[in-house]
Amino acid sequence: MKKLILIILFLGITSTGFAQLSFYSFEQIDSLQQIQKRKVIVFIHTDWCKYCQAMKNSTFKNETIITQLNNNFYFVDFNAEEKRTIHFNNQTFNYKPNGNSSGVNELAIQLGTVNNQITYPIVCVLNPENEIIFQDTSYRNAKDFEVILAKLKG
Repeated sequence: MKKLILIILFLGITSTGFAQLSFYSFEQIDSLQQIQKRKVIVFIHTDWCKYCQAMKNSTFKNETIITQLNNNFYFVDFNAEEKRTIHFNNQTFNYKPNGNSSGVNELAIQLGTVNNQITYPIVCVLNPENEIIFQDTSYRNAKDFEVILAKLKG
């Protein structure tokens, strides 16, 4: 009887409250768009940005947000300081050093520049043709982000 209770308890824990957000790379997007057209949400962040980390640890761990992102969009989690070369949308994007131990990937600049500057965190939304249709450069809690997703679904 104890084993049965433990199994039921385990199944209850694993089936609720642990939704997993699906991440895709830029290189996967073109193939995915051929299967099903969706908007792409790119979360551009850095390791040192406290607001970026707060969004990663709260907004993108919210079960409602995870469900909406997984069901309606392709989600790309993109570190702006990514050093690897990225091939996306028939272009090549490289890491550009801008100091002794810092730099930014050219793709982060292209997707995240708003009013001639780049500030983090950035949410950039692309249509299925990889054109920027929305950019937001503010920390958004789950409730605020849910409103943005609802507008983007339409």
